[in-house]
Amino acid sequence: MPTVEIRGTSHFYELTAPVGSPQVLVFVHGWLLSRSYWQPLIQQLSPQCQCLSYDLRGFGASSQVPRETTPQPYDPAAYAEDLGQLLDHLQIESAWLVGHSLGGTIALWGAKLLPGRVRGVTCINAGGGVYLQQEFERFRSVGRSLVQWRHPLLGKLPLDWMFAKAGTVQPMAQGWRRQRLVDYLAAHGPAALGALLESTTQEQVHRLPSLVAQLPQPVYFLAGDQDPIMPPRYVRHLASFHGLFRESCGESLTELRDCGHMAMVEQTEAVARRLGEILAAHPAPVKV
Repeated sequence: MPTVEIRGTSHFYELTAPVGSPQVLVFVHGWLLSRSYWQPLIQQLSPQCQCLSYDLRGFGASSQVPRETTPQPYDPAAYAEDLGQLLDHLQIESAWLVGHSLGGTIALWGAKLLPGRVRGVTCINAGGGVYLQQEFERFRSVGRSLVQWRHPLLGKLPLDWMFAKAGTVQPMAQGWRRQRLVDYLAAHGPAALGALLESTTQEQVHRLPSLVAQLPQPVYFLAGDQDPIMPPRYVRHLASFHGLFRESCGESLTELRDCGHMAMVEQTEAVARRLGEILAAHPAPVKV
């Protein structure tokens, strides 16, 4: 599998074969996950559009972060800078970013930092912009415990049942449950904790609405109507700050029925169909 070194870390990525469109769909996964969850979606979309998926620094196969005396940044903007280096390496000039959960925030920062290269963003199960201190303190406490409780021996035990309904409406298939356990155990501790804490500060949360409001690129949102981690009201709140939301009378937000926090796995066909519609509405200019 190809890799590129960014901030001293080997980033693993997969790039499908080029097709007629000059635009590349770039998929950014969420916290404690990996590029694996995009594969069903990529299988449906790759005949129409070249697709790039990769593991964020400290996660999935990119989890072997070298020890350094200077702490690495794990905030969403830093991860967006990593993405910029990956696009440079692959010489991708026109990208449409698709981000899930934390990956959605990273994608929004990517649009801000790479305005000439990112043509648009689709956020899946991603929203926010409202800082509720007690809820965020509870969320960080649970996340910190999840990271600290990990032990390599857990991978030898039949514990994938713990991920059967981790934020989903219906129990996930055994293969996906196992994948979530693998990714949970593989994540680099400092990266897992750093990404959680640095993305949920009061400053970071309050910056999201102004970030979205300032983006000139089209931004779309997909929410799960039964998402317990990012409820639709928070997705709608963030989406409402973008001009496209107002111009389309809210149609830039799609709410998926009977869907939880893993829309790309739970509702693959519906997500693929919506992404196809979005890309058709914003075709990339063909080079002459």
